[in-house]
Amino acid sequence: QVQLVESGGGLVQAGGSLRLSCAASGSIFRVNDMDWYRQAPGNQREMVASITPGGSTNYADSVKGRFTISRDNAKNTVYLQMTSLKPEDTAVYYCNAEITPRRTLLRSRYWGQGTQVTVSS
Repeated sequence: QVQLVESGGGLVQAGGSLRLSCAASGSIFRVNDMDWYRQAPGNQREMVASITPGGSTNYADSVKGRFTISRDNAKNTVYLQMTSLKPEDTAVYYCNAEITPRRTLLRSRYWGQGTQVTVSS
């Protein structure tokens, strides 16, 4: 069973930093793009950052210059380093990945369970 497990969320003061991790596990042939999304109460889920297997990245304008996405392909893990955090960054953060399981060899998208990030003013 392919699974994404997130960690690293918590409470931080405005201006602080936090690092999120998301590890893919199971019988995996390949992990393609890996992304971070977030959803605040009453808001739509929005993409925060994405990264390709080769390391090409893309960021939402709202986090550009403050957040850094990276990955460790050997560990099938994606990270989101968040700095200069603002109260408006408060949300549940989800990782998403396109994964090819060894069992099916068919690409599918998977979601993590989400981790809460709260930034106090």
